[in-house]
Amino acid sequence: MGVAVAQSIETWLGKRRVPGSSPAWNKVWKDPNEDTEWNDILRKKGILPPKEVPKEDEEEELALQQQSIVKTYEDMTLEELDDNEDEFGEEDEAAIEMYRQKRLAEWKATQMKNVFGEIVEISGQDYVKEVNKAGEGIWVVLHLYKQGIPLCSLINQHMNTLARKFPQTKFLKSISTTCIPNYPDRNLPTIFVYFEGEMKAQFIGPLVFGGMNLKLEELEWRLSESGAVKTDLEENPKKQIEDKLMSSIRCSLPTRKDSDSEDEDY
Repeated sequence: MGVAVAQSIETWLGKRRVPGSSPAWNKVWKDPNEDTEWNDILRKKGILPPKEVPKEDEEEELALQQQSIVKTYEDMTLEELDDNEDEFGEEDEAAIEMYRQKRLAEWKATQMKNVFGEIVEISGQDYVKEVNKAGEGIWVVLHLYKQGIPLCSLINQHMNTLARKFPQTKFLKSISTTCIPNYPDRNLPTIFVYFEGEMKAQFIGPLVFGGMNLKLEELEWRLSESGAVKTDLEENPKKQIEDKLMSSIRCSLPTRKDSDSEDEDY
């Protein structure tokens, strides 16, 4: 049917193209790219080829596409930019590098903002602000203590060292009854670990810490298990002590040969 329509149109046009026809009419055929209703009809019937896109329009469309690509960079994290690096062409490298530097600067600013580096004393009035509303991505380690308890003093010393080693973690201390009224002394020392305001771990009472034999590395390991710090320790340091203790016990036990010799003496 389309072919018949096209042929009829061509026949009709052939009849119309007579000497003396108006220049405006002949212009349809001289400029097939002109925006006219008749040219649109002819293009739909396949008589005229598709309209050519002007070079300026092509450049404008390309620019819009590039802007669209650039917008995707704006939404990417540093990790995503690195993961998708192979997907972008050479013409995108400048834009990618620009946004990589932008993301890097934002990350550094966040890291600087979240540097604490020391253990801070708080009261019950500061609890909500410093703990529950610590902020997104913030780990908080809170030590409840009392003056005059040696193990509490030891843990405060260890936490002061750990606060300098792990400045992205917020280390806090508070006198127990100031923070929580009527908090029992038998539960001291107590350490609560929070992430983004939610409790993730708790260590309550002297037995949990192993008494005054608690080493700095042991406390660091315990906090790392809760997620509060990222330790460089490869294994639980308390395990090494336990292994040495078991080794010394085994060495002190009589061997089977020695036991047989003792039996013969009797």
